[in-house]
Amino acid sequence: MKENLQLPKPTEVELELLTVLWDKDSATVRELYEVVSQRRALGYTSVLKMLQIMTEKGLVERTEVGKAHVYRAAASQEETQNQLLRDLSERLFSGSAAQLAMHALSMQPASQEELQEIRRIIKQKREKQ
Repeated sequence: MKENLQLPKPTEVELELLTVLWDKDSATVRELYEVVSQRRALGYTSVLKMLQIMTEKGLVERTEVGKAHVYRAAASQEETQNQLLRDLSERLFSGSAAQLAMHALSMQPASQEELQEIRRIIKQKREKQ
């Protein structure tokens, strides 16, 4: 997995494929097609082409197992989410993670478990100051 490198920004379809790869750890084109085609009208060859593009961009890594190509995400879900959120925070909230969090919380109610986790993170941040 890549660490502290600027990862390419995935498109919406690329994120769907990455989500499947994060869930499965690795998958063939056929396996990815079977999952993604249930949510979106994509043909097998479209999935294959997307994976080829994603390989060139550095979003996925490909290995050959027999005649099949097996794909895995080049970066973890957490690394990708962190980078996308940092970018969003920079572009929309002048780099303020607090403004991003407050805006997100004002848009949709949080569960008790989520609020408890937010409190834990705030407490942890206060202790580090």
